Amino acid sequence: MKRLHSILITLAFGCVFIINVRAVKSSPPANDYANLQVLPKDISTKELQRIMVDEFQDGLGVGCGYCHATKKGTILLDYASDEKPEKEITRKMMRMTMDINKTHFGLEKVETVSSLMPVTCSTCHRGKAHPENE
Repeated sequence: MKRLHSILITLAFGCVFIINVRAVKSSPPANDYANLQVLPKDISTKELQRIMVDEFQDGLGVGCGYCHATKKGTILLDYASDEKPEKEITRKMMRMTMDINKTHFGLEKVETVSSLMPVTCSTCHRGKAHPENE
């Protein structure tokens, strides 16, 4: 009887341990984005990717390497680096776009760029990195 009791207790502790390990592994990772100056620090991966693809890639017709420098000696991008001046220009343009939407269209809470806003990158750029004067 004591042996059965010991086995049951060991199994119970084993199950609790396995459940805790699986819970830790399945929890979503916290974002690890460094050097966000315009976008919210707690932005989700899904929202960040949406902005990068819908607003910049589609709206300006550019890839990631247009604003993001590569890590020295690699082909990998260094997303936190401010080495390329295009990144600061983009920040200024984002602030300008958000300000236009707040000031002229009455959007009270504009924390990020959204295709639902009246004025977006595409409004002027129309798929080009450098919009033509019309």
